[in-house]
Amino acid sequence: MARALRIGLLYFLMVGAAGFVLGPIRVLWLVPRVGERMAELLEMPLMLTVIYFSAGWAAAKLASGRARLAAGLFGLVLMLGMELGLVLQLRGLTIPEYLAARDPVAGTAYLASLGFFAIAPALLGQGPAVGSRSSR
Repeated sequence: MARALRIGLLYFLMVGAAGFVLGPIRVLWLVPRVGERMAELLEMPLMLTVIYFSAGWAAAKLASGRARLAAGLFGLVLMLGMELGLVLQLRGLTIPEYLAARDPVAGTAYLASLGFFAIAPALLGQGPAVGSRSSR
């Protein structure tokens, strides 16, 4: 289980780093041009791609489905901790203010992406390992 938590931490760091880079670009460059909703929706495919490849990496490092799920759920706990801790602090919002300020469309897409983030290592670990050859 300790290995799953270490992989979950690295998974969180990979996806979080991408969000840390893309977030300021979205807020400072995209939002003024296309608005909050569209900016978040434009960022979403990039983040889902990062999640997909990071989860594939995590899945390849863990043998069991239980360990892959644990890594994804631990990554989610860390992601929510960062979101609710650091981001709210930087923006000066309380949790109710943050939730009330979320766009219903982009917010729903964000919640769905968090769900995918949590289960992606387990889902991607179901098939053959990346780079493996299928038997004929």
